[in-house]
Amino acid sequence: MDELLDALMGKIKDGTYPPGSQLPSGRALADVYDVSQSTISRAVARLRKQGVLVGRPGRGVFVAESNRN
Repeated sequence: MDELLDALMGKIKDGTYPPGSQLPSGRALADVYDVSQSTISRAVARLRKQGVLVGRPGRGVFVAESNRN
């Protein structure tokens, strides 16, 4: 999962997923990174705990407007 976290953080840092942008669905990310949706869920949960991502009920997961990383 560390590779997945690094890949997602790389996409956030390089502006692929800029602050305020919505991440693709868990299914889409699982397809892109060739991992299970549960692995994506765990990675997203870790990034949410770190304040990098925020969940918006009924809307999805977004890159925090300002994060600590």
